Amino acid sequence: MPGVNAWEPVLVLLAVVLAGIGAVYGVGLWLSGAPDPVPAVPFSGGSVPREHAFSRFHVRWYAVTMIFLAFDMEMLFMYPWVRVVTEVGMSAVIEMFAFLGILLAGVVYAWREGALRWA
Repeated sequence: MPGVNAWEPVLVLLAVVLAGIGAVYGVGLWLSGAPDPVPAVPFSGGSVPREHAFSRFHVRWYAVTMIFLAFDMEMLFMYPWVRVVTEVGMSAVIEMFAFLGILLAGVVYAWREGALRWA
């Protein structure tokens, strides 16, 4: 085809896409109601928040967070361990109990320091 430009189908497709985007935005503007701004407060279960979003937390929450992360890491390491424990054998069991012992030592330390006390 000597008179057909190779870019004509691309330009037609681009025009169709731009017209579709314009149509979607136009219908959206046409169907939208009058702008009635919602008051800008953070959503807290439907109630008004008692404190500012950037307020500080009590230091005990950081210890609880660290304990949560330790047990979260435990689960992260236990899933692949379950898959290979039969292939690796007794050394994998010993390594997992050593890992759990280290975690238990961390929990005992946190318990002794009072990180698990709420009052």
